[in-house]
Amino acid sequence: MLIDTLRIDPPLTLAPMAGHTNHAFRLLCRQLGGCGLVCTELISSQLVQERRTSALARFDWSPAERPFAAQLFGSDPAIMAEAARVAADAGADIIDINMGCWVPKVAKKGAGAALLRDVCTATQVVAAVVRAVAVPVTVKVRSGWDAEHLTAVEFARAAENAGVKAVAVHARTAQQGFSGSADWDIIRQVKAAVQFIPVIGNGDVFNAADARRMFAQTGCDAVMIGRAALGHPWIFQHIAHELSTGHALPPPTRAQRAALALRHARLTLATTYLSERQAVLELRGQLGKYHLDEPGSVETRNRLYQAETLADIEALLLPLI
Repeated sequence: MLIDTLRIDPPLTLAPMAGHTNHAFRLLCRQLGGCGLVCTELISSQLVQERRTSALARFDWSPAERPFAAQLFGSDPAIMAEAARVAADAGADIIDINMGCWVPKVAKKGAGAALLRDVCTATQVVAAVVRAVAVPVTVKVRSGWDAEHLTAVEFARAAENAGVKAVAVHARTAQQGFSGSADWDIIRQVKAAVQFIPVIGNGDVFNAADARRMFAQTGCDAVMIGRAALGHPWIFQHIAHELSTGHALPPPTRAQRAALALRHARLTLATTYLSERQAVLELRGQLGKYHLDEPGSVETRNRLYQAETLADIEALLLPLI
């Protein structure tokens, strides 16, 4: 798949996820293979424009991640344009506009998925960002705000006309959050509606069979994986291998999962802008998703949730390897 002139190969991408897709996790997914594109956590355009340290610290990428996208959110076209210039000047390969986040602290400001209620303003935001930067601009959307306002198709057409180079569609409405099932038909509709740009499908892909079905049912150009990658950064490698060869790789053993969890923790502490305590607090939940307990036990997970330092994590995980 091409996003403008950037080749995304394999056509499997990591979804932006707040609190998860920091530099360490993005790099881990890339290092394990199979992931053609990674994306930062969502970053406030307002805070970038104000040059706030909390926002600029999220420009934590490195050349080893390439290609990668920096995702911005906001509803003011001028502020979004300025933030996009800052991110592009800092080396982002792609500027991604968040129009999919439904959490109240974003949506109440008219940003994220709330923009899908106002296609005119959403298109103005896109056009301003496209004019501001030389790198490709993409956008991630939901099906719409709710079941009565499925605006993804209308917006995708407008976004393409405004110069967007790819659209990613999470096939749930904003009001659904992560509840219910993703309705992949909206991805098919968006793909049919645009003329020249790739469409990336997202929602309820947990394995190679799901990815294969999404490609077949929707005609999408790439598949984006989010929650299914948490605690399973090897998912891209496994899906890519099965799609290309027809054969599944064996699932990682408990020892292999523990080794990857430890690698994740060490990489985080080596690259984070957070203090050790803050980083470990984030890691507790992230590492708990590696399913390191024996069946029927939660002892390892509970002990991870009590970790205060990297040394605590190492003391817990090294004996499992």
